[in-house]
Amino acid sequence: MIRIFNHYVSKMAFILLVLELAMLLASASLASALWFSDVRDQFRADNLYLSSLTFALVIIFSMSALGMYQHSAREGIRTTLIRIMPSFALGFALLSALIAVRPEIYFGRGISSVIFALGASGVLLTRLVVFKSAESALLEARLIFVGSGPLARECMELAASKFGFHQFHVVGCVPLPGEPNCIGQANLLPMGDSLLEMARRYEASEIVVTVTNRRGSAFPIRQLLACALGGVKVIDAATFFEREACQIRIDSLQPSYLIFGGGFDQSFICASSKRLFDLAASSVIGLVTLPAMLVAAASIAWEDGGPVFYRQERVGRDGRLFEVFKFRSMRKDAEEGCPPTWAAPDDPRITRVGHWLRMLRIDELPQLFNVLKGEMSFVGPRPERAYFVERLIGEVPYYNVRHSIKPGITGLAQVRYKYGASTEDAIRKLQYDLYYVKNNSLFLDLLILIDTVQVVVFGKGSR
Repeated sequence: MIRIFNHYVSKMAFILLVLELAMLLASASLASALWFSDVRDQFRADNLYLSSLTFALVIIFSMSALGMYQHSAREGIRTTLIRIMPSFALGFALLSALIAVRPEIYFGRGISSVIFALGASGVLLTRLVVFKSAESALLEARLIFVGSGPLARECMELAASKFGFHQFHVVGCVPLPGEPNCIGQANLLPMGDSLLEMARRYEASEIVVTVTNRRGSAFPIRQLLACALGGVKVIDAATFFEREACQIRIDSLQPSYLIFGGGFDQSFICASSKRLFDLAASSVIGLVTLPAMLVAAASIAWEDGGPVFYRQERVGRDGRLFEVFKFRSMRKDAEEGCPPTWAAPDDPRITRVGHWLRMLRIDELPQLFNVLKGEMSFVGPRPERAYFVERLIGEVPYYNVRHSIKPGITGLAQVRYKYGASTEDAIRKLQYDLYYVKNNSLFLDLLILIDTVQVVVFGKGSR
């Protein structure tokens, strides 16, 4: 994994993106050179470069938006083709919209067909080569876990689930005296040699410390230091989860990790750039989705004649309360005479129009007004109601950390986890929120916005 603006990105995914960008640019340039070599038409060179770059970037965006760089399983030719086809279809639609605004980037009907065919073939070939390379044992990271308790088991499960670009081979776990054993006997390593000798013998590239109590005499601090000095990377479980799952796990979290672990950039430059991004994104998306919002408002009024908008008090930055704006998706008397409750699957309070508004996330669009007012950001932890916040602060450690920045319309937890409707769900989502609060940047905001397209298109997490 590599870090780009504090966010962990798979090396193989990054290499794949660069190779595919180059392949798409080459496809457009090669097709253009062949097509215009007999001077059938005049096409200025600067237009050729602009058109080729536009084509490549739009296709890359379309593939990203449909999750083609979130490689979580081994793929064959058929699966890759199935994933490429809708991505190129979305790219074609986006390019058609751009050509309507900027006609000079239009190649022409005939050459466009050739470019799309060459581009799809190039992407397919690139992916097959990269995926086959990713399965090579030479690219596997070999891990040794120090500890055999519950945290070691969770780390092993996470390592085993990494079937995609970044694969692991777990050599085994080194048990320590006084720690409960949650690992099968076959996965335990004998503690006869030093950790450094063991790492060299098994060719381990990394040692992950999963021991929660590091104060006892049984904790091998000197051996871990020898490993670090001997060229074997040593990390703790919190770093492993942050790097591989984009989570800061509460069960393995110590206050020192938040204090000395870096991140939490709240500088003037960071805040100013994020505010400009919020204003630009809200203005553009507001204009683009205005027709959909008008249709939504008319549909809500037509269904039951009730109010179109719904206001609800939420907790914002530093615990300040504000009113969030949403399209009303429930009955007018949804919470009359009862305490606040989370929405449930097939919730009877949701109207017919509200079901589709929630499915397409259109009910969230009025929150653009909250962003323009400065109460919210476009990307950030979702704001929760004060009733639930008071309860969760008492039950969930570090829950209040998410209120150190502005809440958002969309966020990392929204694109990585399902709809939250329980304390357990709140804990799972908090682990993504803590990662975002610690590592937030414009780069991460852009990635989350792209993932939000996939969530909206496939209706993930809606309720």
